[in-house]
Parts: sequence; structure tokens; C-alpha cells
Amino acid sequence: MKERIDEIAELRRRTLDGARAAAVAKQRERSKLTARERLALLCDGEVLEYGQLVSSRKVTERETPADGVITGLGTTDGRKIAFVVYDFTVLGGSQGDLSHHKVGHIQKIAITEGVPCVYLCDGGGARVQEMDTYTFDFPEMFADQARMSGWIPMAAGIMGPCFAGHANIAGMADYVVMVSGTASMGVAGTHLVRASMGRDLEKQELGGPALHCNAAGTADDEAADDAACIARIRGFLGFLPANAQQRPPVVATDDPADRRDDALATVVPESPRRAYDVRLIIRAVADEGRFFEVKPAYARNIVTGFVRMRGRSVGVVANQPMVLGGALDSAAAEKMSHFVELCDAFNVPLLLLADIPGVLGGPDAERTGIVRRSMKTLYTLARVTVPVISIVLRKAYGMGGYIMGSRAIRPNLLLAWPTAELGAMGLEGAVETIHRKQLAAAADPAVERKRLVEELRQKMGAVPTGRAYGVDDIIDPRDTRVIVNRALDVFTTRDAKLPPHKHGIMPV
Repeated sequence: MKERIDEIAELRRRTLDGARAAAVAKQRERSKLTARERLALLCDGEVLEYGQLVSSRKVTERETPADGVITGLGTTDGRKIAFVVYDFTVLGGSQGDLSHHKVGHIQKIAITEGVPCVYLCDGGGARVQEMDTYTFDFPEMFADQARMSGWIPMAAGIMGPCFAGHANIAGMADYVVMVSGTASMGVAGTHLVRASMGRDLEKQELGGPALHCNAAGTADDEAADDAACIARIRGFLGFLPANAQQRPPVVATDDPADRRDDALATVVPESPRRAYDVRLIIRAVADEGRFFEVKPAYARNIVTGFVRMRGRSVGVVANQPMVLGGALDSAAAEKMSHFVELCDAFNVPLLLLADIPGVLGGPDAERTGIVRRSMKTLYTLARVTVPVISIVLRKAYGMGGYIMGSRAIRPNLLLAWPTAELGAMGLEGAVETIHRKQLAAAADPAVERKRLVEELRQKMGAVPTGRAYGVDDIIDPRDTRVIVNRALDVFTTRDAKLPPHKHGIMPV
């Protein structure tokens, strides 16, 4: 028996970094941590590992520790998680027959236990040596992710080259972070692109953070290094419950719920044409001025992310006047819709901050499918079950205003600042439509246009809207945090009764 025990202990030892000096050195040369070092940063302490002794059935000329992927259960900030950590030092982090079985097994445990699943990806996709043995089981891993979606949070760290299967994992995840300089991903790697398209591209050019975080929006954030990437994932999980049947965790704070902020009285410029950074408002109302932004570099005309208010998780969606005047385009609509669905799935109430001139029009916008994609935001907001608090900061015009700051989506509370203007279209456009003949006949059309715009502004401003009960109340901006906290004390859900049917059909 002792010999067998010693044999197993030796096999286990050979999977650890201490027995793999050459592999560790190569990872260091790539400016990357090892898979087990990454796992140590992700989890609080000891973990329950599954399949540590697994080795490839096809690759026999060399050892394949844990078959290139570490799976198991651990805790992050005291909360249980499942983890999948790919090891680039084992056959380039490729996905083989048994590694797929390991991942599939831990995913099913995550579903059963109702705990978040974290993927730390670093690898080149399918293991070509085992194509004949795992082809038929391969898709089940992603089908399991589809079943996990909306039940448990999924987060992915892209920490090296991640093509094909690894990229597909990220595509199904709720939150994706890429590491600067080392991370890249795509449906096909450089070799396949060269073979199929005849193009020689570097990994970063093909699918680095500049593309996925800024242009495509596939990833949610970029991190400076492995440690920062994992810290972002831990931060993200901290705002969400373990599963959809639980409430998000509440964190203790010393920031008074009734704190007023005098700066909010002047943050919105008097001129409706002047821009300001809406993040100033978000941080002013949040506990301790902290804002966990999601997709900060993508579709910057809409701002999404998490704050805490009296320690509670709150999802924030805000128009950004500094980019496109805060207008909604297709990219912003996709960003907003995904974030709203995430919050709704995991019982995070929503705070909408509206300053929107409308939905972006014109032929370029139409080519992106703006009609359907803007309606996607309405679709998601109209169906959410979490509390929704909407505040019109300044402009709420047209369909954009309808989506962000109207009774149409049945918010639990609809408020306006004194600077608010609400209407079917922007003031200038309305004047051109209503008074076209009058402007044409005016001695000075510019002066007459300005007069008519100001006249219309008096009719569409906060006070006339409040008098007509177009909003629930007009509030002092300095009291925003106070009033939102009061509302969150009261509301636990939102009336979103739907007629009996299998499911809706989301506009795309």
C-alpha cells in the first residue's frame, strides 16, 4: 500500500510548479504567471481540485499534467466558486479529449451547486492530436454554458493567445478581461487565417485588447497584468449573487445614506450644448465615490457599471454627453442591452441617468441596424423584473428619451432634475418642423429660431412636465443619493407581467 501511496504522491507532485522548472521559466519569459499561480490569486486558500492526475490518452511521448487544465471548487472573498484554469505550458493550453470532460464535469457541478464559474484562458484551441476522440463531446461544453447563462455568473480572463474554443468560452461569459500585451483571441488563430485567407497577422493585430475592448466590445475591460486581470474578475463577482435565486451581497460602508453633494447643483452646464462627464454624477451618488465600470472603452456614449448604495449592488446605465452628445447608436444599444439583462438576471436594481438627444440617425447609423438595435434596449428594459429608478438629468428626447426617461418602461420611480427637458424630439428639430414657414418668412431666421427654441423649452422643461405629472417628482440634484437610497429601501421588484408565452423574440 505504501508504494502505491508514494506513487500517487509522486504523480501529484509532478503536476506542480516546483517539479516543472523549465515550463515555469518559459512562462516567465512570456511575462505570464503559471496556471497554479493564477489560481492562487483567484482563490482565498486551499481548493478542491478535480482530475489533477489526468493525462492525455493520445499524447504519450511526454507528460501532460492535469491534461492542461486545472478544474475544481474554491472560495473567492469567502464565497464559493467553480474554476477552470488552462495551462499554456501543457501542449500550449490546447483542449483535448479528457480536458473537455474535466471542464464539462465542473460546469455541471457549478450548475448543481449554484456557484459562479471563472475561466482563466490561455491556449490555442483544439488539440490536433486528439481530434478523432473528442469531436463529438466538444460542443457540450458550450451548451452547458448556455444552460449556465442567467443562472450563475460566468467570468473569463483572457491571459494569453485564446483562439477557437478558448475564444468561444469568452463569447459565452458575462464578463471578460484581457491582459495587455499578452492576450489575444479570435475564432481562428494566425495559422488558420494564413492558411484560409493568405494573410499574415500578428496575434495582437488579429485579436488583441485594442480590437476587442475598444472596437468590437467582445471584452469588457483591459488589465495591465495577470494579477490585475484576476482582481477585476474578483471585483465583478463581488457585485453579484452566487446564482439567480439569491440577492447580491451587501457590503458594510461608513458613507452616510443621507449624504448630500453640493457639487451636483452645478455639474450640468446651463447651456444645453455644453458637455460634462456623467461619471462625476455616478461617483457623487455612489458609496465612497467608487464606480466599477463595465466596457469603459467601448461605445463610450453610454456608460455602464456597478456602484454600491448603502452597501447594496446597483447597476448604472447613463448617457455620456461627452461622446456623440449621449445619443444612442447601435454599439451603445448592444452594450446597454447586455448590461441590463445581466443586472436583471442576478437581481441587481437599475439606476438610469438620462441625458439623451435621441437615437442616432442617418445612413451610416441605418447600415448598422439602428432601428432594431435601439429597440433591443427598450425590449430588455420593458421586461426586467428588478427595480428601475430613472432620473432625467437634462435632455430626454425622442425614442432615446422614451427608453431612458419615460413612464413607458414603468420605472418604479421617475425623477427629473430642474435642468430636465422632455419631448418627442430635440428642440431645434421641433422648431424646424413646427415653424418652417414662419422661419422662412422671418427677417432674421437665426434670431427667430433662437426665440422659438427658448419658447418651446419653457413648455418642455422640468416644471411643466412635473405639473402635468410627466415625472413623479422634480428633485434637488444635491439630494439624488438620499432619494435613490430611500427608493431602494422600498422597492424589491418591478411590475413586468407578461402574457403567457414561451419567450419573447429579441430584436437583433
